[in-house]
Amino acid sequence: MYIFEVMANSKLYKGSLNTIILKLLEEQGKMYGYEITQKVKALTKGELHITEGALYPALHKLEAEGLLDVEVAKVDNRLRKYYKLTEAGEKETVNRLAELEEFIRSMQQLVNPNWSID
Repeated sequence: MYIFEVMANSKLYKGSLNTIILKLLEEQGKMYGYEITQKVKALTKGELHITEGALYPALHKLEAEGLLDVEVAKVDNRLRKYYKLTEAGEKETVNRLAELEEFIRSMQQLVNPNWSID
């Protein structure tokens, strides 16, 4: 099962979904599922598309881990679930982003040893 439908190599994105969700919620405050998928699509200019079949299990897992809170609101006579970071989620986002940045730096050094971040 692919987590993403991507024009690029899906395997490279497979382990990133939770970090992507946490980062978006850190920036936006609270979002509902479809909004998350559309934001990712917009930010990546359509290169990355998160399927509902991947998104909602990830959201439920992050909620079960205590990283997300859910707020239900009635919008246009429909109930909509908004997800937002808990305090633990805020701390975990910082940790995961630091880990991801270090991973990217290490990979960049392997792929292009002459490259550096100044």
